[in-house]
Amino acid sequence: MSTILALDIGTEFVKAVLAKPAKKGDLEILGVGKARQVEGNMHAGAVADIPAVVSVCEDALVQVEEQAGERANLTVVGIAGELIKGNTTTVNYSRKNPNKPITDAEMEQIIRKVQQKSGEVAKKTVALETGNDNVEVRLINSAIVSLTIDGYKISNPIGFKGSDIVIQFYTAFAPLIHVAAIEKVCAELNLDLLTVAVEPFAVCRACLGDDIESSFSGIVMDIGGGTTDIAVVEDGGVEGTKMFGIGGRSFTHQIAESLGVDFETAENYKLDYDTGKLDDRIKSKIETALSRNISVWLTGVEVALEEFENIGSLPRNILLCGGGAGLSLLQETLAISDWYESLPFSRRPLIHLIDVADLPNLIAKKDFGLDHSFATALGLLRVGVDTLAGAPSENKLRAKIAKLLQN
Repeated sequence: MSTILALDIGTEFVKAVLAKPAKKGDLEILGVGKARQVEGNMHAGAVADIPAVVSVCEDALVQVEEQAGERANLTVVGIAGELIKGNTTTVNYSRKNPNKPITDAEMEQIIRKVQQKSGEVAKKTVALETGNDNVEVRLINSAIVSLTIDGYKISNPIGFKGSDIVIQFYTAFAPLIHVAAIEKVCAELNLDLLTVAVEPFAVCRACLGDDIESSFSGIVMDIGGGTTDIAVVEDGGVEGTKMFGIGGRSFTHQIAESLGVDFETAENYKLDYDTGKLDDRIKSKIETALSRNISVWLTGVEVALEEFENIGSLPRNILLCGGGAGLSLLQETLAISDWYESLPFSRRPLIHLIDVADLPNLIAKKDFGLDHSFATALGLLRVGVDTLAGAPSENKLRAKIAKLLQN
């Protein structure tokens, strides 16, 4: 099978990971690259300067190809930003002939209807937020969360009889202008674009690995440079994704303003906060600045999670990734403050920083320095495998209709 390049074009860094599918659903990492963005290259998680972003991507690609000793065949690129709309829709479908077995064609018809309905909702939402009634959106990712026939949960409906189908279906849409920018970047880099994936959805795929029947439940928070992307997973199904425009750069700007220093100095202070390199006076000022910004960030988290109205109880396990997640003060505030009390948690959430070593079905024979900030790129690789192969298993519902879920 072809090698797959994951390209995570973030606000702060471009991260590239090259891998090839191995046996038993594993992915073997061949090379890793990382290059810093220049301020102005990205805006709210989306590409703002195509030539500048291409230049940074080239730097990351040189690194990854030198390590791997080969070029990528196919590329998966992540997409993020506040205008990415990912939601789970519940659709009730009454069959005209309940005694007739369900066929692939009938399931395809149902899925198309759900995608069309979700697309109309996404377009209206983006139009309202941008003030542009003519905005175009494109389907990026879709996946089945759950399906029941006459009240019984079914893993594969093909061949079953019944009258009432209830299907929960996750779909994510992005403005066409954002997708077109990514396509242009890949064209300039001479990369064969396999698919574009919503970044929090990709991180969920990294957590699930090859087991599409996983019972994993949790909240994934990808804290990047410009945005925070949140996904809720329940019993292996993505319930939805939300994003808001506060990330690591916001923390840096707060430090710069509070201490009266330039952005680069503030960034170094932020990175040194947990290393013991700073004197107590500077560290205390940085902590005050960070605490103020983290409080605002937590409000964004609360608002995002409140939008998951159809979930009776939110999963307790919260998994953090992205460059901004490394701040110990942020992790501690999530773990010990009362921010969660107005939300439907059964008990205090448990906070974990994603450890790449714990992600399933990954093989890295060398020390590539992979950490929590690479979780999105590793998830993009998994989306690439899904897209190429249809699905890991050929006898499950998601395998049988996986090709229908590709845009």
